[in-house]
Amino acid sequence: MPAKAGPMILMDNIHLMLQGGSGPVNVLRGVSLSIGAGETVSVVGPSGSGKTTMLMVMAGLEKPTSGTLLVAGEDLTRLDEDGLARFRRGRVGIVFQGFHLVGTMTALENAALPLELAGYDDAFERARKGLADVGLEKRAGHYPSQLSGGEQQRVAIARAFAGEPSILLADEPTGNLDAATGERVMDLLFTLAGRDGATVVLITHDAGLANQADRTLELLDGQITDGHPQPSTEGTR
Repeated sequence: MPAKAGPMILMDNIHLMLQGGSGPVNVLRGVSLSIGAGETVSVVGPSGSGKTTMLMVMAGLEKPTSGTLLVAGEDLTRLDEDGLARFRRGRVGIVFQGFHLVGTMTALENAALPLELAGYDDAFERARKGLADVGLEKRAGHYPSQLSGGEQQRVAIARAFAGEPSILLADEPTGNLDAATGERVMDLLFTLAGRDGATVVLITHDAGLANQADRTLELLDGQITDGHPQPSTEGTR
């Protein structure tokens, strides 16, 4: 993939404080990292360490309390909610552990939904192609309850890639799948990301899956404790 100016994701001394039931909680405490265009990075760490929150910050779904956040050249800390929504449109795809499909919509309608909301005129055409990419073109008219867990996650992947995002964020995407199905799903995700040149940030508890990424970062108590923050100068792990 041709080199791009600057990293795709740059977090510099990111802090995030949220209000909890017993007072403020420091969820992220000085996170700094740099992820290059087209790079795949896995994030590991115990539950409650801030991994999902960090992913939501990268997606512009949580605003940091302080620090610098540049994603695809955009300073997300300076954008309002409308600006963040425009930024995510066509830039960011997200795959969750729980699939997050709408039960009353078919696979095709689920894949097309974010494209419709973003105003794409060809939302269903793109969604149909996305389902074909994940091998589910013949299941387009089926509802989530009629699909296996692996098929539901493949619909979620088709939905995430349908807008041709430059960044794919995946939060424990195999957590609800058996090992064999999870492996097939992740092979598919990495294949599509490689085809499109997408930058991938993957949260996982699976060491084997984490090792498939170009490098691994460890998050502990809201801080990165392992990995290489500057891949362009320190190589990969």
